[in-house]
Amino acid sequence: MHRRILGATGISVSDVALGAMMFGAMGNQDHEDSVRIIHRALDAGINLIDTADVYSAGESEEIVGTAIRGRRDDVVLASKFGLPMGADPNQRGASRRWIMRSVENSLRRLGTDHLDLYQLHRPDHDTDPAETLSALSDLVQAGKIRAFGSSMFPAETIVEAQWTAERRGTHRFLTEQTMYSILTRRPEASVFPVAQRYDLGVLTFSPLNSGWLSGRANQASSHRASTRPSHYDPSTPTGQAKTAAVAKLTALADEAGLPLPQLATAFVRAHPAVTSVLIGPRTQEQLDSLLPAAEIELSGDILDQIDEIVAPGTELDPADNYDATPPAIEHASLRRR
Repeated sequence: MHRRILGATGISVSDVALGAMMFGAMGNQDHEDSVRIIHRALDAGINLIDTADVYSAGESEEIVGTAIRGRRDDVVLASKFGLPMGADPNQRGASRRWIMRSVENSLRRLGTDHLDLYQLHRPDHDTDPAETLSALSDLVQAGKIRAFGSSMFPAETIVEAQWTAERRGTHRFLTEQTMYSILTRRPEASVFPVAQRYDLGVLTFSPLNSGWLSGRANQASSHRASTRPSHYDPSTPTGQAKTAAVAKLTALADEAGLPLPQLATAFVRAHPAVTSVLIGPRTQEQLDSLLPAAEIELSGDILDQIDEIVAPGTELDPADNYDATPPAIEHASLRRR
C-alpha cells in the first residue's frame, strides 16, 4: 500500500482509505463481520479510516471504535460532523455549541481521546465561518483533534475559509473531502486546483459512483437503489447517459485486463491532487475486490480514452451532488425579490 502526505498536516496516509459509512444500519448490520472487514483493511496496509456521526446515527463510529481497540496508534482516525443528528435545528451545522457537543459524542463512541482529522460534513451557510474556525482551533489547542478539514465545499467556499483563517489568526482547514469518480469529474474544474494551491490533502469518496461503476449488470438491484431508486433508473436521460458511458468503460476495462471497479478506483488515484481514495465496502468480498486497485497505475493512453468517454471537469448527473446544493439554488424564495 502506497503512502502520501495528507496536505499540510504532515500525516502519512495510505492512498486507499476505508470509508465506514456501510457499517451499521445503513449497510452491514453484523457488527462482528464489520469489525473483521476493518481488520482485513488494516492488515492490508490501509491506515486511514473515515467515519461520521451521522452514519447509522453513530453506530458506524461505535463499530470502528470496537475494531481499532488495541490498534489506535496505528490508525489515522477521521470523523465528520454537521449533518442533522436529530430534529432539533441545534443538532446540526457548524456552530461552536454543536461542534463542542458533537466532538465529545464522537470521541465517546469511538473510544478514543482524540481524532486525527475532524471534518465539517457539508458547508453551513447559517454560521459565520470565523466562529466555526475558532471552535475547531480550540479543539486543536485542547488536543481533542489533530487537524480539521471540510467536505463537499465548492472552490469559492474553500477560498473564503482560508482567507478567514488568515485574517482571524486561527488554524485553517487542511483537507477537503469530495465526491469524485469517472462519472463525477466536476472537482477537476476548480476544487482540485484550489486544493493544490492551498496545499490541502484531498480525500475522495464514491469512486464507483454509488454502484454505477461496480460492474453490476442490473443497477436497480444494488443496495443503494432501495433508497434512491430514481438515481438508478436507466430510462431517464441521466440514466441513459450513465448506461452508455458504463458500457464504454466496461469495454475499456476488458481491453486493459481489469475489472471495472479496479479501473474506476485506479482512475481516482491517478489524479495528482488526490491524496487518498475512500472505498466503502459493505462486505469482505467487496473489500477484497477493490484492494488490488491500490497497485494499479493506469497508462496515459487509458486515461486519454477515459477522457473521451467522460470529458474532464464534467459530470453526467448533477443530482449526484444533491447534499451540496447551495441554498439559493435549492430554495426559490432566495432568488426572488
